[in-house]
Amino acid sequence: MSSPAERYAAHKRNVDQNGPALREFRGLYDFELDGFQLEACRALEGGDGVLVAAPTGSGKTVVGEFAVHMALREGRKCFYTTPIKALSNQKYGDLAKRYGARNVGLLTGDNSVNGEAPIVVMTTEVLRNMLYAGSQTLANLAFVVMDEVHYLADRFRGAVWEEVIIHLQESVRVVALSATVSNAEEFGEWLQAVRGDTTVIVDEHRPVPLFQHMLVGHRLYDLFVDSGKDERAKVNPELRRISLDDVRKNKINSGRRTGRRRDHRPQRFRPPMRADVIERLDREGLLPAITFIFSRAGCQAAVEQCLHSGLRLISREDSKIVRELAEERTHDIPEADKHVLGYYDWLAGLERGLAAHHAGMLPVFKEVVEELFARNLIKAVFATETLALGVNMPARTVVIEKLDKWNGEAHVDLTPGEYTQLTGRAGRRGIDVEGHAVVIYQPGMDPGSVAGLASTRTYPLNSSFRPSYNMAANLVGAVGRERAATLLEESFAQFQADRAVVGLARQLRKSEEAMQGYADAARCHMGDFMEYAALRRALSDAETDLSRSRAGSRRLEVARSLERLRPGDVIIVPAGRSAGAALVLDTGIAKRSDGPAPLVLLDSRQVKRLTLADFAAPAEPVEKVKIPKWFSPRNPQHRKDMAATLRAKVPHGDVKAARGGRGGGSEGDDAEINRIRTELRRHPCHGCDEREDHARWAERYFRLERESSGLRRRVESRSQVIARTFDRVCGVLEQLGYLKNGTVTEAGKRLSRIYSELDLLTAESLREGLWENLGAAELAACVSALVFESRQPDDATPPKIPPGTRDVLTSMVRLWGELENVEKDNQVAFQREPDLGFAWAAYRWTGGADLDDVLGEAGMTAGDFVRAVKQLMDLLGQIADAAGEGRVRTTARKAADAMRRGVIAYSSVA
Repeated sequence: MSSPAERYAAHKRNVDQNGPALREFRGLYDFELDGFQLEACRALEGGDGVLVAAPTGSGKTVVGEFAVHMALREGRKCFYTTPIKALSNQKYGDLAKRYGARNVGLLTGDNSVNGEAPIVVMTTEVLRNMLYAGSQTLANLAFVVMDEVHYLADRFRGAVWEEVIIHLQESVRVVALSATVSNAEEFGEWLQAVRGDTTVIVDEHRPVPLFQHMLVGHRLYDLFVDSGKDERAKVNPELRRISLDDVRKNKINSGRRTGRRRDHRPQRFRPPMRADVIERLDREGLLPAITFIFSRAGCQAAVEQCLHSGLRLISREDSKIVRELAEERTHDIPEADKHVLGYYDWLAGLERGLAAHHAGMLPVFKEVVEELFARNLIKAVFATETLALGVNMPARTVVIEKLDKWNGEAHVDLTPGEYTQLTGRAGRRGIDVEGHAVVIYQPGMDPGSVAGLASTRTYPLNSSFRPSYNMAANLVGAVGRERAATLLEESFAQFQADRAVVGLARQLRKSEEAMQGYADAARCHMGDFMEYAALRRALSDAETDLSRSRAGSRRLEVARSLERLRPGDVIIVPAGRSAGAALVLDTGIAKRSDGPAPLVLLDSRQVKRLTLADFAAPAEPVEKVKIPKWFSPRNPQHRKDMAATLRAKVPHGDVKAARGGRGGGSEGDDAEINRIRTELRRHPCHGCDEREDHARWAERYFRLERESSGLRRRVESRSQVIARTFDRVCGVLEQLGYLKNGTVTEAGKRLSRIYSELDLLTAESLREGLWENLGAAELAACVSALVFESRQPDDATPPKIPPGTRDVLTSMVRLWGELENVEKDNQVAFQREPDLGFAWAAYRWTGGADLDDVLGEAGMTAGDFVRAVKQLMDLLGQIADAAGEGRVRTTARKAADAMRRGVIAYSSVA
């Protein structure tokens, strides 16, 4: 242990390394900054950009706040970007408290507050749109903080991050904050390549240590035990014993039978009730806790179960505070809507310290839960995994009920990355000395698998970037097609593809060197042996091709011959178990997809269905037998009598003769094969005594050459992969007239203003004038098909939609089909089919229907409804902007205004 003097000297050295901005910044906090935070801040003050990869809850945002501090100090601007609006709102509140509301703005698409402030919090999409539009707001920008930058792996929205990083001016320093990923250095190298000097800081230390547990029944076990001499932690042997005993008991019980009496069902292990789990954690001092349940209905049910059990986690005094805050935040909600939204059930849970948190909840309800949880007035939250993806809501304990979840198509296991993301919420910095992760034991659960999830540290960050139609129109319009392609080659996606190419190219080079060695070993004193070996290979390939060709032709001939058969035909089966005379009972043409399969009676009395494989040559009828109407293939006596008739018609000797007379022609008759054979015999190397030794080396050469060709194709497929996709996208746009001679047309300019997954279909609908004669509610219904995606897709047109609107929706689907054909021509597939599942709800809401009626008819939760309406309003705004002066612009704005009422108006977060 160092002495006080040594510690003081180390502290003095540390302080001396800090610049004036960092010394000033440290004074704003009442805690000492960690080493990784200081390192990142020093790099920023030194003029570098930074990438900070560290665990959830480690304090990465301090580095972002230092960029804010430096921008204000220098009289410059800093944009703080986040992937979701909820996180933007939360960060705006934090920064406004610290730096004053006049210095901080918010731009999320829904909210526009003080947008010209020196510090602006925004979603990444807003910044991307600013860059393409050349917004004046970008003037004097010094820093861009990209919080949760690992979102660039997101399949749907990840490309936005890369667009921003590529297009920002060189003078802007990027502060990238990421969860722990195993390839942070690779990502940092890419940032260095496209942004200039970038310091990569990776810190895997959790400031609050995390302890892993399993709850078995009502007993809490440590997942790991002290390993003694071995530094690696071992799985608790008691947990392994419990798991094995559970499996063994259920195997014994489920297999037990006694006489006629069947034993009772096995006594399966029952996990504890949710209320019991929370009470157990409360007794252990492990609240507040977040329990992750991968189902919205499950989250709501958990709160109800706890309420019914009489569970209360906060005092009466705290309940009063909770009620006052909840009523204050929701006072704008009309009384009639409160019943529809489940307000009173929600409030009852809050007053006992309980709440759900999921995407189906009304946004303002979620905001209240987050605020109360942060103030320690809610002790137990039941949440879906969406909570782990952004909002800052740490707990002392995280509980995971199951290790698998429904992904929309199947039940899939949690990945180590997902497990770490969830458990990363456990342990509040500055409050808890340790965090706890608790997995609820379920029958069949393997503690070793849980340990694997808890200890794996490999979470690679892979790009999901691909050019879109909107991106292509914007890029070509801004910098021209050639420069646009070059810019896209700077993407992280291409960077990763190129790195993979490096490894493949190295492998290819080694293969080519080995091939040269094999060619040297095959050298012959009598002539060019590789030339001779190539002839041998050509002969082998020609013979194989001929054999395949004949087999294919023979199979086709056999199929046609079987199709010509009719009941009563007698044929000869040439070989196999069915060999002999056979009487056709049923042609079987429609029985199989791989060819006709006639049902026959064999002369051995067996009834069997034949296939193409039973015939080496076409089956031709040799006799005809009348099948009586009374004949049944299932009757043994009928089969016996008919087989006797069959044998009388075709005696055994005739069968043998028919089978023996069916032979194939000689493959040596092929002229090309004869030519190669002649050339081979004339070659000087044909007479070499060591010919077969040389041939073995040559065969190795050709085998490796095939492998090298495959490697070469893989290298070519990865090289310039983004540029090739961009060319195909541009091909679609040229074919449709959005680009012409490398420039953007008027239609292309409209497309450049539409930021939607179905951007091209939106632009085409505008251009074809499909929406010209629609009213506000009708337009809302039609445009909803471009943004909505059903949780359970149903492509039927809603029956209640007015006929005129139905016709427009049908035209939009037809237009999508035409675009799909154009995409196929250009080898891309970006446009999903329009989803009509929200059209009726959009029509009704825009037309002024009550919330109760709309939600009831749509079968949606309030949160899903609000999010769908806000997305629809956002696209209507883009359409109004792109349409130009005219009826569609006016109608789109009317529709958006009509939707901005009631539950939508008082929901601040989408």
